[in-house]
Amino acid sequence: MSSETQAPAKPAKVLVAAGDLKALVAGIFTARGASDADAATVADALVWANLRGIDSHGVSRVPRYTELFDKGESVADAAVTVERPRSAIAIVDAHAAPGPVALTRAADEAIACAREAGIGWASVRGTVHTGAIGYYTSKIAQAGYAAIGVVAGVPNMAYAGAKGAAVATSPLSVAVPAGKHELVLLDMATAVMALGRIAQLKAAGKELPPGVALTADGEPTTDPALAKVPTPVGGAKGAGMSLVFEMLASGLAANPIIPAYHSGSKEGRRHRQNAFLLAVDIAAFLPLDEFTATIDDTVDAIKSLPAADGTAEILVPGERGRRSHAERAAAGIPLGPKVWRELTEIATGLDVPVPAPFGG
Repeated sequence: MSSETQAPAKPAKVLVAAGDLKALVAGIFTARGASDADAATVADALVWANLRGIDSHGVSRVPRYTELFDKGESVADAAVTVERPRSAIAIVDAHAAPGPVALTRAADEAIACAREAGIGWASVRGTVHTGAIGYYTSKIAQAGYAAIGVVAGVPNMAYAGAKGAAVATSPLSVAVPAGKHELVLLDMATAVMALGRIAQLKAAGKELPPGVALTADGEPTTDPALAKVPTPVGGAKGAGMSLVFEMLASGLAANPIIPAYHSGSKEGRRHRQNAFLLAVDIAAFLPLDEFTATIDDTVDAIKSLPAADGTAEILVPGERGRRSHAERAAAGIPLGPKVWRELTEIATGLDVPVPAPFGG
């Protein structure tokens, strides 16, 4: 191939130290009116996602957060409030606070309830994009509790038999502490591929795999520029999971999303999310070390199974993310040129110092 016909080299990714990236993001949120503590919470949650390799839910979301502030759909300095109607229940009203602020508070409340009652349920009402929900369940598990987390949002995913966006790509996370092993962490969307990942492939100029998205007209597509509606994982199974997640997360928070969205009103289409976190005090059932020993044995049993052809190693949920965390903590977090440019432009406009990347 001649030099005239060679494709241009792909721009190198920018490598940024995790600590520097946290400082940059925290500085942006502080400049937009968040308290130092809340800004640090948001930064920690977003950078955690990047460290784990979940770039679609990491710092690439910062422009979206600032857009929500500009629209008045999120409030940087919102005062989160909590009601405790019973010992095992907390209702966290976010008042449109950023998701990481609201759900971090909910994780603390779920743990407090579980410590008192054995099980703690924290519902979150009226927040915005929560980031990677595994961040919150892992915090609960690190405190020695088992955790389940669910988020419900504005419909953006297909529903079996219906045309267009009908339900949300509602994620589910389960975190279980272990002993000699790291905690087991399941973090999955109810969509085959999350919208953030579709956006990443669009930015990279890559095609989508078949079966992950539909056009606005409901036709299957592999073109990320035309992909508007993700498809549910497992078809009707994933769609049904999303629907019941909405019923629990939004219904118990007295803040239904799906009926308002499908009413066609402007208010119904406003971006918002609800969630719940469940913490289980393992020590209320049996000694914690006995439980974690069982988890270790279970992990060992799975990892010792004969590997299928083409499989180098059998992994358990969370294992790939932990390895990414270790690698990126040491070598830096790779950011696409577009993401880095957007972050630095926002920071510069707010007089927030921009750290020097050490690669790319």
